[in-house]
Amino acid sequence: MKKIINKPEVWLTVAALFLYLFNLGNVALRDWDEGYYATVGRDMYWSNNWLYPSYLGEPFLLKPPLLFWLINISYHLAGVNEFTSRLPGALLSAIGVPLLYLLAKAIFAQPKMALASSLVYLTLLPVVRHNRLAMLDGITNTFLIFSLYSLFKARQKKPYLLGVGVGLGLIALTKGVLVLLFLLILLVFLIWDKQLKILLHPYFITGIIIGFTPACIWYILQYLHYGQTFIDVHFASQVVDRVTKNFEGHQRPIWYYFLELIKYSSPWLLFLPSGLSYAKESLPKSWAKLALVGLILYFSMISLMQSKLPWYIIPLYPFVAIIVGACFGNLSKKANQIISFFLYLLSILISAGLVYLLIKQPQIPLITLAIVLLLSCGLAGNRLKHYPSQSLAFLAGGMYLSLVLLMCSPSWLWEIKEAFPVKPVAQLILHNTPNKEIIYSSFAYNRPSLDFYSERKVEVQEISKLKKIVEDDKINYLLVSPSIFKELNLQKGIKLGAAEGFILWKTK
Repeated sequence: MKKIINKPEVWLTVAALFLYLFNLGNVALRDWDEGYYATVGRDMYWSNNWLYPSYLGEPFLLKPPLLFWLINISYHLAGVNEFTSRLPGALLSAIGVPLLYLLAKAIFAQPKMALASSLVYLTLLPVVRHNRLAMLDGITNTFLIFSLYSLFKARQKKPYLLGVGVGLGLIALTKGVLVLLFLLILLVFLIWDKQLKILLHPYFITGIIIGFTPACIWYILQYLHYGQTFIDVHFASQVVDRVTKNFEGHQRPIWYYFLELIKYSSPWLLFLPSGLSYAKESLPKSWAKLALVGLILYFSMISLMQSKLPWYIIPLYPFVAIIVGACFGNLSKKANQIISFFLYLLSILISAGLVYLLIKQPQIPLITLAIVLLLSCGLAGNRLKHYPSQSLAFLAGGMYLSLVLLMCSPSWLWEIKEAFPVKPVAQLILHNTPNKEIIYSSFAYNRPSLDFYSERKVEVQEISKLKKIVEDDKINYLLVSPSIFKELNLQKGIKLGAAEGFILWKTK
């Protein structure tokens, strides 16, 4: 028992699980992917159709089914709600933290580098915040880390090569053809590290067969069931169009992810330049080759894509954590001075934020969070010059406590404030419209979270289309703002209710 308690991976697992599961269901589901995936998982729960995912009864051909299977199981165990929607993704994502420690322990000569890397990954704001959602990227990270861990452990015990293929196969069953990018990263690393013979090892080949067989079977079944439609939607629309076109208005400049990295990765971002410099100096070593290949190749590929979404950057962070963790204990005096200066500067910025919170948003958790961050950055800057390990402890401890405090507030998912509160409107629709009825809305865009909570498809239409719907002979249901209500000049029909600035109207 004492040996288990003294293992860092045990404490990292407990810390990650607490951080990822604490207050997991205290806010509504976020729009776009989280709303989509929870709805698909619920459809599977209702229909018990595990092979052919659907979205409110219509075929859902965009993603492989692993996350939907897990959400379905979660719903069977504890019902349909926000917590159970997010639980499978959060659990698997949290396991990535101790796995990263084991990977770093396998590739670094110094155990403190492994601990530093895992602490960085544990306390990266975008990683924690995103991986708590019912989404695919945190799960993908865990499978990727597992594959890389198996690859390095196989240097001592060849059976670990089985895990490389299993991990990659699970990525294929989670995010489909994205696995090809990780295979490319793996191939470039093996070429550079002169380890290509691994690809021909029986254990590696067996692992690939075991790992990819479920995904291959599922893909074949989809093609046999849907034919060319599946190819057009799953591959052409979801992959080719996102890479080559401005897909659904998500075109961003090539430097978009560079800005995302800067905005959300502090304070660990301050150590990244020194980490990159140390990795370059360490290039004969395998860890440096892996980290640089993963960082540069993945970052380049997502930056060159025409369509960009914030969560595409999430698989970059394991490589960032390894590089940042490696530099602790190897910082030069000049680097210490520069980083200390920026930590003090960061403390000043946090102080300004604290004043703003005290005046504008006096929420106790957020105010306490700002104080903790202020103290940890200030103390870390002070100790960095002479005691880098203490600086790591102050930063990791302060960031962890700050993240826990952030999860005490619904502000951890700040995107849900970008539009109207979804639950009251969903309840209005749910209690006043027939099951499986399409609701036509005047809102600016479709909201999958509204579909989830209302159990109806709420379809956005332009004003010209809404006018034609009003003139239709059959009964239709409209969810419109007061201004659109006046413009439609609705006289025939029944007002079913109103919520959050919307009127629900039955046309006949």
